[in-house]
Amino acid sequence: MDFDFSEDQDQLREAVRKWVEKAYTFERRRSIVADGGFSADAYREVAELGLCGLYVPENLGGMGMGPVEGMIAMEELGRGIVLEPLTQALIAGALLSGYAPEALAAHWAPLVASGEKIVSLAYQERAGRYRLDVCATSARKQGDGWTLSGHKSLVVAGAKADAWIVSATVDGTLGMFLVERSAAGASVRGYGTVDGACAAELTLEQAPAYCISLDGLAALEHAVDIGIAATCAEAVGVMDQTLAITVDYMNTRKQFGVVISSFQALKHRVADMKMQLELARSMSYYASLKLNSPASERRAALARAKYQLGQSMRFVGQQAVQLHGGIGVTDEYIVSHYFKRLTQMEMVFGDTLHHLGEVSDRMQDSAGVFA
Repeated sequence: MDFDFSEDQDQLREAVRKWVEKAYTFERRRSIVADGGFSADAYREVAELGLCGLYVPENLGGMGMGPVEGMIAMEELGRGIVLEPLTQALIAGALLSGYAPEALAAHWAPLVASGEKIVSLAYQERAGRYRLDVCATSARKQGDGWTLSGHKSLVVAGAKADAWIVSATVDGTLGMFLVERSAAGASVRGYGTVDGACAAELTLEQAPAYCISLDGLAALEHAVDIGIAATCAEAVGVMDQTLAITVDYMNTRKQFGVVISSFQALKHRVADMKMQLELARSMSYYASLKLNSPASERRAALARAKYQLGQSMRFVGQQAVQLHGGIGVTDEYIVSHYFKRLTQMEMVFGDTLHHLGEVSDRMQDSAGVFA
């Protein structure tokens, strides 16, 4: 089996890496955080690289690529802890092109692919605790259309979005709908998150909506799995750069007249960080390769991946801070921002404990040492 990346995939990686290194500097990122955690200019630059349309078919204006290309892009964006919500574009592109009626997809998918419009997934509710089947938001048929009423929390870049993909119950079953920002009855309140990005609370009061799918649970599970795979890939990039920054610091910081990288105990810590990084990398590859598998197989694989990534993110982030000492938690020094990003990502699309439960629930009777 060939695990090498293709020439086109290598070129994609190189293009995104160059943009991150040259255009998304730490100073620019700090200014974006100060301006609210989102830059329309930076998002447009990401879209010009074709990244927003990776999961959108070519006939709808996208790149027509797949999970591996998405993984490559997210990993490189992770190196620069890029704040702009590419994960949301990947989710929206896949849902609109794969589940929405033809007319709705034909209108919105090209806008997502070009970066002209931002569409965010709004599914989390206060009583949900990461469960996708818990949804108090309701949908009602209104003539030829639908209206939605309810409240969604932690909508990524929700106050910057031009539309939201919202989960809502229809006669006891879950459906997925698109609500435009201009819709009457829709209100949004934005705020910053710990990693410098932005999220929002979304309130809907009989807001007009378009139906994407009435088989909403299947669509939402797919959306979240795309989000998990993208988060895993991004986390690998964040951890890779965190480790590089830490090693560079240890090769310059002196104590007792020698660089601290010469201390055997600290070498062991770096080796353990590298081991966690490579475990995470392999599970990120696994997650991306399973995205097109049957739903039951895909869900189990993504839960395993997010659990391992959660373990790795926590370990690498904490060890990086410890090896830096006090400077590792100062806002002026870059590694503290990598640590905060890792801490945030460990919580999104289900935290580590949640996915441990998911892995356990999906074990077959034959699982374990006696299989």
